[in-house]
Amino acid sequence: MSATPLLRSASFAELDARTFHDLVRLRVDVFVVEQECAYPEIDGRDVEPGTRHLWLAHDGAPVAYLRILADPDGVVRIGRVVVASDARGAGHAGRLMTAALAEVGDRPCVLDAQSHLVDFYTRHGFTVSGPEYVEDGIPHTPMRRTR
Repeated sequence: MSATPLLRSASFAELDARTFHDLVRLRVDVFVVEQECAYPEIDGRDVEPGTRHLWLAHDGAPVAYLRILADPDGVVRIGRVVVASDARGAGHAGRLMTAALAEVGDRPCVLDAQSHLVDFYTRHGFTVSGPEYVEDGIPHTPMRRTR
């Protein structure tokens, strides 16, 4: 990848069909196919009015993605953090997290980290907030960021 991928942010209503398709395909390619997790990737939360989709696009195609959710309790939740296999190691996840946390601002924020990524999220101000658990065969750790 020669050029720096372009940072994009949109609500569901602002996404065109092709972009949403490409974002979901990236998520499925990594979470369902690569990580071999059969789970309902389309969970209904993408379309909620408070959801923001952030991604990095290279030549129009997403190479990294995350979504910001407004949980019913008023806490912000970051999820579906993903980087395409051929784009890993270039700092894309960190760039997305920085952008997401700028949008979150001072509001409390939570996420459920794949446990091998706890150190990555710790560098972004998150701390472990509960015991490790297994979801879809993958160890996860709940984390929280307060400001």
